[in-house]
Parts: sequence; C-alpha cells; structure tokens
Amino acid sequence: MREQLQELLEQRVLQCVSMPRNQLHECPSIELKKQSFASRSAEIVKAKANGRIEEKFEDKENASVLYEVHFQYLIKQRDLFYMEEEVEKRQAEFYKGVLVKDEKLKEIKASQGREEKLPAIVQQEAEQERKGFRYDRLKAVQYAERWWNDYNPAYKKFEVDCTNYISQCLHVGGGPMRGYPNRSNGWWMQNDNWSFSWSVANAMRWYIPGSKFGLRGREVNSAEKLKLGDVICYDFQGDGRFDHTTIVTGHDGDGMPLVNAHTYNSRMRYWAYEDSTAYTQNIKYKFFTITDDYDDQ
Repeated sequence: MREQLQELLEQRVLQCVSMPRNQLHECPSIELKKQSFASRSAEIVKAKANGRIEEKFEDKENASVLYEVHFQYLIKQRDLFYMEEEVEKRQAEFYKGVLVKDEKLKEIKASQGREEKLPAIVQQEAEQERKGFRYDRLKAVQYAERWWNDYNPAYKKFEVDCTNYISQCLHVGGGPMRGYPNRSNGWWMQNDNWSFSWSVANAMRWYIPGSKFGLRGREVNSAEKLKLGDVICYDFQGDGRFDHTTIVTGHDGDGMPLVNAHTYNSRMRYWAYEDSTAYTQNIKYKFFTITDDYDDQ
C-alpha cells in the first residue's frame, strides 16, 4: 500500500506542472488550483510532496488509509516567484491490496458545536480601563509563518483550529485580551478556557468590527485593501454563518493577499479559496484591517 501511495504522490507532483501519466488517478483539486493560478497569469513551475500515513483500517479484503500530504509549490507570476504550501488530508481505499479510490477530505469542518451559533457580545468597558494598543503586523506575520503547520504548546489546540490560530497571531501582534471569564464577552484565552470570539469563526467575524477598543478592526470593501496581518472571514455557504478565518501574510504579483490558515494548514495561499473543497458559488467574505490606538489618532 505504501508503494502505491508513493507512486500516486509522484503522479500528483507531475500533474502540478504537466499532465499525469495515469488519468485514472488525476486529482481534481490540483486541476482547480492550476486553473486558479492561470486566471491570475501565474503557474506552478515546481512541486514537491511528502506523505505520512496517520491511520490504517484493515479487514480480510479491504483497507482504508488516512494520510496527509505536505505540498510545496513554487509559483511564478510574471517576474515574481513565491512558495505556497499546504497540508492535504486524504483517504485511500484498497481492495485485495490494490488502490481503488483516493480522495481529499472536505476542507472545512463544523466549528465547536453550539458555540458557533453565538456571536461574541462586545464588552463595553469603562473608558478609564482602556489601555494603549499598538498592532505589530510584522510580529503577527512572523508568528503565522512559524506556526502555520505546527501547534504552539502554550495554547490549547482545537480540532477546528483556524480561528484559534488567527487569535494567537493577533495576540502576539499585541492584541490585548479582555473580558475573562465571560465567554460571550471580549476576546481571551485563559486558565484552559476561552471566549467564543477567540476560537469560533462566526464569533470573531462579529467581534473584530464590533470592538471599540483593544483588538478591533475596520471592514474594507475589497481584498486588495488589506495589509500584512489583516484578517479575512469566510462564509462558504453564503448563509450568514462564517466558517473560516485566515491572516494575510503576503501579496502576489497583482498586490492581492496571500494567507495562512489552520485546520487544513496552508501558507501563502491565494485569499479567494477557489481551489478549496469547501468553496461554493455562494461564498461571502469579510475583509478586516486591524486598527489600533495609533491609527485612531
């Protein structure tokens, strides 16, 4: 099984820069990614993949393997070169030792149960309790780069980790926690507990523009207005409940944001997520530029 998966990865790498030798196992997500690049006058000029088996289930004739693949893509967009990376979670099915099915698992999972239904209520603290806040965009991006495919043991890790990861980036950038211990107020993680706005995408979507001091942000009307360290929220179904959060860590040759994310770990990914298994034609975005006490002066 391992040898067949290795051969499959070799075909996937070849597919990134040309066409696969075996059309039977052509990967639709790679073709989507290539189409997305082509629409921006960009292309994958080199690719690399490393796989790791996580779980294996077997009976007499059938076997199912859960594995992850770390892809690295060298992207050329006119005169600009940059590296995009992502970790795919995949499932392969074998019958009598022969690979018969391989698919990418759905990219965005449900958030933490009932918490997703509760938008954060912004805590209105007394003006005298306000503390000066300067957002260090470089520190936020450096943290996002350091931990894009790893988990800082200083923070709790979630199965659906996208918003927790973004909160960590914003906190390292100087965003002050406030509101403890009320989970519906403020933005915080403390004593193995946390606010909804810290860990739930839909709650962060409401918290950032609703906060009047400390960590806060201003909504802008297009992705190209975002700076390093800014935040994008995603409503994949377009039903008003936001599912995912990313942080801007770079810009492509057109000045459009490239983002880092957790849950399906990725770095320097094009912001629109058109190559995502979660993408739908109804997708909606919220673009937030982080503001601080110095921006307000």
